[in-house]
Amino acid sequence: MPGITFVAPNNIIDIELAKILDVKVIGSHTGVLWEQYDLPVYLYRNKQPLLINFCNVAPLIYKNQIITIHDVAFMVNPSWFNKKFVIFYKFLIPRIAKKAKMILTVSDFSKREIVNYLNVPSNKINVVYNGISNLAIQQFEPNKYGSYILIVGSIDQRKNIHRLIQAFNKVNNNNIKLLIAGDISPIFNNKNNNSLKSNEKIIFLGRVNDEYLATLYTNALLFVYPSLYEGFGIPPLEAMYYNCPTIVADIESLKEICGEASLFVNPYNIDDIAEKIEFLTSDERLRNNLIEKGKENIKKYSWENSANIVAYIIKNLNQ
Repeated sequence: MPGITFVAPNNIIDIELAKILDVKVIGSHTGVLWEQYDLPVYLYRNKQPLLINFCNVAPLIYKNQIITIHDVAFMVNPSWFNKKFVIFYKFLIPRIAKKAKMILTVSDFSKREIVNYLNVPSNKINVVYNGISNLAIQQFEPNKYGSYILIVGSIDQRKNIHRLIQAFNKVNNNNIKLLIAGDISPIFNNKNNNSLKSNEKIIFLGRVNDEYLATLYTNALLFVYPSLYEGFGIPPLEAMYYNCPTIVADIESLKEICGEASLFVNPYNIDDIAEKIEFLTSDERLRNNLIEKGKENIKKYSWENSANIVAYIIKNLNQ
């Protein structure tokens, strides 16, 4: 791509993608040291070009940059995360937000949160929605689980899996399983994860690859996402893409993103979650209605549109 250079530390995971993007490996460190030392040193030695960051953190000592803040969950409820993560983010994010030329975020909800929590003027923030990836399917695997409800997300308190499990155990249907696709990240406060008591109908799949995830969405009776806080929420849209009806938390970001294409629940009310699951599993007509609305809803979210918006922002910033 003319005018764009992709840079990375030497521990690249996706080698093939790096070759396609002609990624330039710089510096001798990885992680935070690479981001806060190697990257700005490289930029200062190369005429201080505009740096575009898409993943929350960015070099603290560099001003000529556009940063992306997906959400401010670490400020809204620090107890969801481990203490070191919260201390680091509370120190870094407000400072880079004030220094950056422009901030991108993923929803109008997140924009309001950034204004409120980071005291950043709203005209410095642009909303660019996430898109939906077409999860490549080489071959559908046979459904070995029967009829099941699916949730996709990390195993942490914010995703509200604890309440979902309690609600599922109240559902009066012995033929349905609950499949949980996601792993445990060290950035979260995981002290209560041992209390997630599973039975033969609750299956923890761990992290799954994109191909298998697409299969899971396609075969699911319905998708449930009772998250307590989101900046955007990609999994419900992925479920809609694969014609899976969705139940999501009645929170601002998910109402913005899912519109009329989901059934909403109070994420703090276990009985409400259980009742909505029973209601949707027993009503095929409603499931089909949500599937059709989902097909329309996902038309608003494409990576191509998002890329065009970012390109427009960059062009106007440089004028």
